[in-house]
Amino acid sequence: QVQLVESGGGLVQAGGSLRLSCVLSSGNIFRFNAMGWYRQAPGKQRELVASISSGGRINYADSVKGRFAISRDNSKNALYLQMNSLNAEDAAVYYCGAAAFSTYTYWGQGTQVTVSA
Repeated sequence: QVQLVESGGGLVQAGGSLRLSCVLSSGNIFRFNAMGWYRQAPGKQRELVASISSGGRINYADSVKGRFAISRDNSKNALYLQMNSLNAEDAAVYYCGAAAFSTYTYWGQGTQVTVSA
């Protein structure tokens, strides 16, 4: 069974940084065609923040380009999201997702990111 466990969320002041982590509890992340971070703010749809393919191709939402960085450590079966220069619009629940093929079908439980003024 695929279980993705996220950590690293919390409260941060505007302009600050956080690093999110997502660990696959069993198996190897090589099995996934792609992994990514999504977020959902209250009253809004879940949106893609950043993704990375098994071949290393990276994609970012325009709103986070230059501020966020996604990475993966295959040896630790882990996915990371370094978030810098956080602002109020970044506040949301962040989800780690994985796609065996073209659709994200596996999700973590989510981690809350709160940005204070």
